[in-house]
Amino acid sequence: MPRIAFFDVDNTITRGSTLYFLGRGMYNRGFFTKRDIGAWVLANIRFRMTGTEKDEVISRFQKAATDFIGGHDVKEIRIIGEEIYNEFVSPAIWLGTIALAKQHLDAGDEVWLVTASPEDFANLIAERLGFTGAIGTKAEIKDGKYTGNLNGKLLHGKEKAVAITDLAKQRGIDLKDCYAYSDSYNDLPLLSAVGNPRAINPDAKLRIMAFSQGWPVHDFRRLRWLNRLIGPTVSRLAGFWVYLTARNKS
Repeated sequence: MPRIAFFDVDNTITRGSTLYFLGRGMYNRGFFTKRDIGAWVLANIRFRMTGTEKDEVISRFQKAATDFIGGHDVKEIRIIGEEIYNEFVSPAIWLGTIALAKQHLDAGDEVWLVTASPEDFANLIAERLGFTGAIGTKAEIKDGKYTGNLNGKLLHGKEKAVAITDLAKQRGIDLKDCYAYSDSYNDLPLLSAVGNPRAINPDAKLRIMAFSQGWPVHDFRRLRWLNRLIGPTVSRLAGFWVYLTARNKS
């Protein structure tokens, strides 16, 4: 049976944010000022720190995420994207995650990236890594240039689950047979949409959820010795507590 392995990108495939890499690379090439990138980075931090689905927070991040490519030629951004991949993305790749993706490819599975970053940049990353494809936030294009607006919604949270459901239907694949990998509790809709969820470099909330649900956890970070020693134990205890709480309520 055909299967798909879906991989989140930021902190799952790469150490850090691909949107930040793109913004930094464009800033280094004189596309905008320190004030511009400062506003974008602040919006990025607020968005990731809140962990909420509040419309005003998402709208602020959407605007910041698309403003910096608005008005630029698509082909020009593609060339710059390739340079930025070589300069920032490639050195930040988690090799352990790539090994997992390669196992899927060797087994005949499709491997798709799923990210809030611009889909064109995500596709470039997928091409370089030899993956099947990518689903990302779609930037509007008119007359060969980015307008600075979006086609549809920011691919975040529940929108990732909607996107992979649509893709699986198009390809005649049952999501129950598919895999999903992420580092973030915000991707719980993505992970819950498939039959085989996996955590990679999980944040604290996702680690607890993973242990409570019995999901495999892969952590490729170089942690301090104390965290390596007691982190898994604390997470397992917390996960067991979540399990007991849920059991008592049922």
